[in-house]
Parts: sequence; C-alpha cells; structure tokens
Amino acid sequence: MKKMLLTLALAAVAAFAWGQTLRQPLMKTQDLPQRQQTTSTTTTTSEETGTITQYTPGSAIVLKETSGPVHYRFGKTVAYVTRSGKVLDQNTVRTRVKVGVPVRVHYVGTGQNRVVDRVILEQD
Repeated sequence: MKKMLLTLALAAVAAFAWGQTLRQPLMKTQDLPQRQQTTSTTTTTSEETGTITQYTPGSAIVLKETSGPVHYRFGKTVAYVTRSGKVLDQNTVRTRVKVGVPVRVHYVGTGQNRVVDRVILEQD
C-alpha cells in the first residue's frame, strides 16, 4: 500500500514536472519596460542696469553697462514697467523708451543668448 501511494505521488509530481516542456523565452533588453528618464532644467534669471545705446522695438536693445555695450534680444512678450511697478502701455513705451534712457533689464540666458522679458525704466 505504501509503495503504491508513493508511486502515485511520484507519478503526479512527474506529470506536472514533465508537463512544463515549453520554456518561456528569456526577455531581451529591448522587451523590458523602459523607465522614463526625467531631466530637470534650471533657468537662471538676471537683471542688469545700463543706458540704452540702441533700441529696435520688438527685436533688440543694446545697453551701455560698466563692462561695455551689451546686446539683448527681446522675448515673445516683454513687459515695460516703471521702477515703482506701473505697467506702461504701448503709446507710453513709444515715447519714453529711447536712446539715452537709463533702464534695468530682466533677462534669461548668457552670452549672445540673453533674452529680455521685462524692461524697467529707472525714471518714474
């Protein structure tokens, strides 16, 4: 009886073991789910003060700074404000922003890639 029970148990185990004849293929590296890589960029903003030596509305501004003339490009939107924070309308910008006016520019980037997003007139 014990022999018969042992034989049946081994037969059942063997059937399950041999029943797994198909091997699963190993996953290739390209089949593995890919982790999304996140990159973080840091944008540094700066401000510089100078006197306007060249001004092209909507395009560029050149300031005479202590280090010499510095060229800035305008971004898609540029806010013109006074030192006290009053936002200037387009008509006021046309009359007040000109060569010889002291301003402070708020920009991002370095070198030739300085992009202005705010011009602050030093005179209220």
